[in-house]
Amino acid sequence: MASGLRILFADDERSLQEFMRAELPRLGHEVVVCPDGRAAVKALEKSTFDLALLDIRMPGLTGIDVLKEIKAIHPATEVVLLTGHASLETAVEAVRHGAFDYLTKPCKLTELEVLLRRGAGEKELVHQNLALTQRVRAAEGPSILVGDSPAMAGVHRLIARIAPTDTTVLILGETGTGKELAARTLFQQSLRANKPFVPVNCGALSENLAESELFGHRKGAFTGADRDHKGLFEVAAGGTLFLDEVGELSRNLQVKLLRFLESREIRRVGETEPFKADVRVLCATNRDLRDMIQAEQFREDLFFRINTFEIRLPPLRERRPDIPDLALHLLARAARRPVEQCGDLLAPETIDALLEHDWPGNVRELANVMEHAFIIAGGSKLTPECLPYHVREKARVAVPFARPAPPPIATAGGARSLREIEMEHILSVLDKHGGNKPAAAAELGIALKTLYNRLNQWQEERKHAG
Repeated sequence: MASGLRILFADDERSLQEFMRAELPRLGHEVVVCPDGRAAVKALEKSTFDLALLDIRMPGLTGIDVLKEIKAIHPATEVVLLTGHASLETAVEAVRHGAFDYLTKPCKLTELEVLLRRGAGEKELVHQNLALTQRVRAAEGPSILVGDSPAMAGVHRLIARIAPTDTTVLILGETGTGKELAARTLFQQSLRANKPFVPVNCGALSENLAESELFGHRKGAFTGADRDHKGLFEVAAGGTLFLDEVGELSRNLQVKLLRFLESREIRRVGETEPFKADVRVLCATNRDLRDMIQAEQFREDLFFRINTFEIRLPPLRERRPDIPDLALHLLARAARRPVEQCGDLLAPETIDALLEHDWPGNVRELANVMEHAFIIAGGSKLTPECLPYHVREKARVAVPFARPAPPPIATAGGARSLREIEMEHILSVLDKHGGNKPAAAAELGIALKTLYNRLNQWQEERKHAG
């Protein structure tokens, strides 16, 4: 079954108890078996369930009595009543008290399977609605990583390789480089793409309530816990939980996260019994976790657990050829239009100015600049004058040119490649303009992005050659 249920079964027939203990796990479900109604209520005090199968006639408390307790304590738990004395009055009473359905005894395994599929379908629908909500929230910005620069090529290849797996991934990068976007891209390319994606900023979790937020709590577990609360691990069931700024977790929560990664079990605050949770975990941080391990601020065993695969996102200054495409996508977000309708809004000289900026705030800073420029432009073409002062002023100053190593001089009998001749010409034009790349690109008759690509590729070639 695609989505297993946590089931509470209560019946005083020993043979039926053994049958459910054997058959329900075989169908992919977890089950707690109780011999009577009172034992069922005690089980409810310790844990929560997706569905309860209750015999109507039991010693002590009847199935209807337990149904009322369930709806008072856990309204989200579905209840199915089993009866050997089927009647219209029985069915009406069961439904009136909130029963999901009822079966007559002896019930056939095929009938039970159909009913459990319906229950699992209800649970699946809840998770799909959550996933849809998450997608709508993410729709304001680019839903995938934008950029095909050499610095991003390795990132795209690694994501494509590991996305279909369930392995834990650690995403590293400076603030604003798009770590959550990388996590969303992993999620969208995974086999869990139609399930929930739940992002969590660990640095924003209240220290006193962090455990409850992540793992959930039972009503009455602590002062102020006036109802049961599903933790984010449980909300993400079947899908992906993204722990951003994982280095901010307290040592206590680091232990609990490690326990989950090792056992795939969670336990709500105030409960004694753990339960399985099928969740893929992605983590991200802008901190150096190895330094934190040395300072005894982060557990080394947890680091190795979350670092099965490591993705490093380059800062924007190391992927300048991506800036025009990124700017266009971020402009589309600000304008609330499709990207295809925004190409004419960016003036070439505006792109030149963006390419010359150093972007200490990375993609997040670029997003703010594009929103600023769009508002100033008022729906017209974005000129350099629409950019914030610190960006447009930087573009007016000639940038010192760090000239790459020149192409090697051919020996007496050797022939120079066309690539070397091309680079020698490009470098001489750059020298002529004192390193002013927009001016050099204009004389060369190529786009500024193309010039940056040529220089970056040449530097990579020289680095590997030498």
